[in-house]
Amino acid sequence: MIYTLRHRTTYRYGRSVSFARCSLRLKPAEGEGQSVLASAVTIDPSPARAVSRRDYFGIESLAITIAAPHTTFSVEALSTVRVERPDPPAPEEGMAWEAVRDGVVAGRDISSRAPVHFLYPSDRVPLLREVTDYARPSFAPGRSAYGAAHDLMRRIAQDFRFDAKATTVRTPVAEAFAGRAGVCQDFAHVMIAGLRGMGVPAAYVSGYLRTVPPPGRPRLRGADASHAWVAVWCGEAWHGLDPTNACAVRDDHIVVARGRDYGDVAPIDGIVSGSGRQRLKVEVDVIPETEMQGDLALVG
Repeated sequence: MIYTLRHRTTYRYGRSVSFARCSLRLKPAEGEGQSVLASAVTIDPSPARAVSRRDYFGIESLAITIAAPHTTFSVEALSTVRVERPDPPAPEEGMAWEAVRDGVVAGRDISSRAPVHFLYPSDRVPLLREVTDYARPSFAPGRSAYGAAHDLMRRIAQDFRFDAKATTVRTPVAEAFAGRAGVCQDFAHVMIAGLRGMGVPAAYVSGYLRTVPPPGRPRLRGADASHAWVAVWCGEAWHGLDPTNACAVRDDHIVVARGRDYGDVAPIDGIVSGSGRQRLKVEVDVIPETEMQGDLALVG
């Protein structure tokens, strides 16, 4: 499947901002069944400095500096991506979770893609006894790592309520877990904490999910959203699982970045020099090639 992606973020400030420095992580990732055919970013006002770089985990970002006073800041990323992933394994296939756990601890690989980096606590995903205890029933002795993770994903989707008002981007894992509510970021962080608590490496994945308009209804511009899910190390490969939707990652998921938690992959972060309130608006379109004929105006 080929997708056109449009992600527009607009900040409006109550007072003039004299200086801003930001990191943008908006270009889709390459590899693991995904290839980027085209990608461009438009920034207004134009930055005085823009430097493209990759961090240790291979996440590509654009570091920008804006030195001119401004009251509005907008970023629009436009990409074309081909996604052709193999079918996910059957839920109970693969190495036993104990073998995966022991192999990671005993391994010597410390390269950027090594699973050991995704085994320990991170800034936004501490190891919490209550979350580990919640995950434990999924990890029967000898069960495959993928099977245990798949079961944990299903339980989180069943036990937690999707509620955009229950949490914010800064809500700690412990609070989201206690309330059994939140958004995809919270679902992913809780699942990662449970997997790591049992000794299975897990990563936070940011990206997009294709949504399908109701039959007979047109696609609404900007109605899609960013999404987050989990990649779990199963001993021989990473496999994606989406606890918000209780499904394995397939061609409807488009990966932007994979890190230890949201802090590694935030689409836009940085600092501004100014005072007063700010308003944020985010518009996302995920348009399959088969629907482009009627949606060209959205991305032209």
